Parts: sequence; C-alpha cells; structure tokens
Amino acid sequence: MNTILLRNARVVNKGVIYESDLYIRQGRIEKMAGSIDMPADYELDLQGNHIIPGIIDDQVHFREPGLTHKATIATESRAAVAGGVCSFMEMPNVVPPAVTQALLEGKYQIGANTSLANYSFFMGTTNDNLDEVLRTDPEKVCGIKIFMGSSTGNMLVDEPGTLQRIFSESPMLIATHCEDEATIKANSDIFTARYGDALTASHHPLIRDVNACYISSSLAIDLAKKYGTRLHILHISTKDELDLFDNSLPLEQKKITAELCVHHLNFCADDYEELGNLIKCNPAIKGKEHRDALLPALLDNRLDIIATDHAPHTWEEKSKPYSQAPSGVPLVQHSLNVMLEFYHQGKISLERIVEKMCHAPAIAFRIKDRGFIEEGYWADLAIVDINQPWQVNKQNILYKCGWSPFEGKTFRGRVLSTIVSGHLAWHEGKFNESKMGERLLFNPIS
Repeated sequence: MNTILLRNARVVNKGVIYESDLYIRQGRIEKMAGSIDMPADYELDLQGNHIIPGIIDDQVHFREPGLTHKATIATESRAAVAGGVCSFMEMPNVVPPAVTQALLEGKYQIGANTSLANYSFFMGTTNDNLDEVLRTDPEKVCGIKIFMGSSTGNMLVDEPGTLQRIFSESPMLIATHCEDEATIKANSDIFTARYGDALTASHHPLIRDVNACYISSSLAIDLAKKYGTRLHILHISTKDELDLFDNSLPLEQKKITAELCVHHLNFCADDYEELGNLIKCNPAIKGKEHRDALLPALLDNRLDIIATDHAPHTWEEKSKPYSQAPSGVPLVQHSLNVMLEFYHQGKISLERIVEKMCHAPAIAFRIKDRGFIEEGYWADLAIVDINQPWQVNKQNILYKCGWSPFEGKTFRGRVLSTIVSGHLAWHEGKFNESKMGERLLFNPIS
C-alpha cells in the first residue's frame, strides 16, 4: 500500500490532543487536516480512537544471536509492534557479544531480514575494544553501551583508564548500566554466607542495593561532566539517584539524561513474595519508597524517558533457585498498557505518556524524522482504544518465552493497529509481514 488514509483520529502529539485525518504516502505522513478528500490504496476509519506516535523503546534485549532459545529479533519485534512499539534499540550482550564492527553489522543484517519494527543496535564495550568502539558510525548506530556492572561474557567495563578513554574519546551517546560491582560482590558474599541455599528473590534488592546504583551512577556522571560526554543512564531504580539529574534545561539541551523502566514504576519489593524470580532483574526492583519516588521525578523531568529493558528468559530458567535464575523480565508488549493504567488512575496524562515514550527518545537520541506525528515524518503510529479492557493470558502473550509477570491482569486500553514506517504491520489481531521495519538513522552529535 503506497497510500493510506486514516479518518477521524484523535491525535496525541506535542502536548495536545486534536481531531484530524492523516494521509500517508510511501511511508511518510504527507498531509494532516480536519478532513482529507484524497484517493488512497487503503482507508481506515478510526472512529474517534486515539492515535499516538509509535513508541520508541531505547532498551531491549532480543537475545539474537546466540540465545535464541529465549527470544529472537523476529519474535520480540512482533510482540513490540502489537504493543504499539514501532522502534527499538537493542543491547549488545548476546553470544557472541556485539563488540566488533563485523559482529554489530551482523545484527543489523538480522534486523533487516526479520524485524517487523524499526531497529537500531548498540555497539558494545569491553576493557580492550576501544579501537572498534571509535569506528562506530554515529549516523547509523544509536550509541555505545557500557556495562558498569556485571553482564554477559566479557562486557563488564571496570578499568578506570578504559572508562576515562571511552568517555573522553567517543563522540557518540554513551548509555550505561550503572551498578557498582565491588558493592554487589561484597553484599553477595555476606548474604550467601548467611542464607546459603535459602536465598530468595526477596534478597535481590539487598544484594544489588541502593548504594551499588548510586556509586556507579555518580561515577558515570562525574566522567561525563569532566569530558563533556553525552551520557544516558539506563533504568534508574532508586530515589537516591534522582538528585543526580538536572531538570533546569529542556531535553534538547541536556547532555546527561536518564531513563525509567516500567517495571521499576509498577512493582516494588513487596511483589517478590508473589512473583519471586519472575521480577528478578538488574538493577533490582526495590522498596516501595523508591518506586513511589520515580513517577514524580518523571513528571518533573529529572527522568526523561520511559522504556522497558525487555529481557526474556524461559520459564524453566526462571523456575530455578534464586542464585541460578537469570535476571530479566519480558515487558515490551505491555509497556503502554502499564502507563495507561497510571493514566486511568489520574497520575499522568496521555500527553505526558506520549512525551516520555515517543518524543523524548527521538530527541535524546536525535533520531531522524520519527517520534512525532508531523507532515514529512515517517508514519510510525499506534491506534489505541484507551478504554477497552482485556486480560493478559497465554493465548495473547507474544514473547517467545510465553510468559509475562502480568498474566491474569486486566488492562484498560488496547492497541488496535500499528503502522510501522507507513506499513500496516498489526491490525485486528493479525500481523502483516510483507514488509519489514527500517533501520533508524541519527543526526550526529556535535
């Protein structure tokens, strides 16, 4: 379909909601007006349902290559699209990890062949691959990822000299996982000696504690300020870290930004009793006082972006004892639903949800022509009935792992259709796989 006409939409964009028709030609929004009378290959009446820019998730783990028993780019991108996520940025801790330009390009080839959503992949860092990192193309790659805490394989970067060189020499955005490894190890030794095999997921936020997060985030920010680096700290999980971030500047002018993930906003340490390892993740979901401090920080712009850190594991893996169960939660299909629940509770507006899930990632990562509903932009759009109830169950969970911590929950609000780069990829509960997503492109950071 070269042309699509969307009628009777309630557009949520740039802080306002208004009625409009939209005309899409060759993947882009050509015209927006109260009424459009133009021939189209396909016409869809939205009947007053809301249309938002396609969500941009800046942190996912789709497990390919090497971990495809958990997930693939094909399966998880489809789950993303069904949840209104049109674009994702995926992490390098796969097997082998994406720490050379050749390995990184291999992931882009998989994305081009199999991703129903638009895609980008972070370049990974180690203590000894700086030459490869500095060859990364800032127009074609979303950023550099540093694990300043334990990770898969050889991706922990903890040598001070290496960190200084990456922060001082890389011209690109650096995204960091911030947890201090020495603190975690010391806590782990104490709790293992005390509890041994009796350790459970409830101990996780005590082992990967507040101090581990604060020490590491503070270090990253100190380095970024020293060298003028563009820094994005992923998955903030503690109230203690919030004062590290500035809300005095508009996002376009910030050099240091922060991300909030939906599971840290939705769950707290009390939920380990029921969900156990299913919500074991890094950084850990912490006490209620930390969870409750995150939404106010999002609303006052200390926290800039809402994402998921989607990280699936098999049910069998998650069913192991705490010390053997891997960390990570599948979330990308349900992130908008989580935020719509906060909307229905009167805690956040639709306009702010769109700002934090769509506009802000596009601004912070300087993505070309996406993240907004504007003439000339790519037509990345999610059509949402914000009131329709539906229950999460095995039949409608689309992750390859087949489970969700939200199973059995009834959400209010459902994605009816998703248009990815002008392609109607999800509609009436079915995927159209005749066209894959596009590679995200970026405006280089000056």
